[in-house]
Amino acid sequence: MLHGPQPGPVDDDALSAVYPWPDTTTKPYVRAMMVCTLDGAAAGDDGLSGSVSGGADRSVLRAVRRFADVVLVGGGTMKAEGYGPLKARAEDADVRRDAGQAPAPVLAVVSGSLDLPLDPGGFTDSDLTPIVFTTEAADPAKVEDVRKRCEVVQLPGDKVDAEQVVAQLHHRGLGRIVCEGGPGLLHQVTESGLLDEADITIAPMLVGTDKTPRTPMASDPGTMTLQHVLTAEEFLMLRYTRTAAGTGEAEPSADDVPTGAGSEQGADS
Repeated sequence: MLHGPQPGPVDDDALSAVYPWPDTTTKPYVRAMMVCTLDGAAAGDDGLSGSVSGGADRSVLRAVRRFADVVLVGGGTMKAEGYGPLKARAEDADVRRDAGQAPAPVLAVVSGSLDLPLDPGGFTDSDLTPIVFTTEAADPAKVEDVRKRCEVVQLPGDKVDAEQVVAQLHHRGLGRIVCEGGPGLLHQVTESGLLDEADITIAPMLVGTDKTPRTPMASDPGTMTLQHVLTAEEFLMLRYTRTAAGTGEAEPSADDVPTGAGSEQGADS
């Protein structure tokens, strides 16, 4: 059930329409996907977000990914959560083609260590070659190993800078960016002022926070505007966008994306 400007039931086929994408010709649009429990935990006893997620939350994730250009994730999170390949769906082909998009989102991975799962059947089997962002100081042998299955982009500095990553993606025409963590990457995106939208799921459980990673305090906490609340299976799915007064940009509307498509995408996190 949707609570917001256009309240009422929403089935999986219509979910993408209530998570619209604005035009990204001149600037990228970055959404963060997060889940937490009633007591603020981002992971269950196994240390993974999947153990505090649910079917409703995963449907929203697939809907948001569906018309994205790129899924951006830290290497540690991708490895721990067991990301699979991102695959194109025939149902989405016409809409993505008409929007000038590739058949499927690109998986972009941020990793300084390059300790990534490269075996067949994993993320490297995505329909589009994954992009791995690392540093100029990365181990040359690991760079060459990853390059066999992925495109590798080495950036200056002793750690991968999120602002440079987003700029590189937008330069490639990949402006619709879904950032799925981990916490360090999300913190960088927020600190850099890159975050346009936060899609937060509140899971109906209390699990404790021992397995939830700690992050630094934000240097300049900003406010966000609640656009809608979805309820399903006792979960709350909250859509927040950056407060317009802080950006000067109009909020995206449901007219920015076509409606009437399913919510399945190639891989869950």
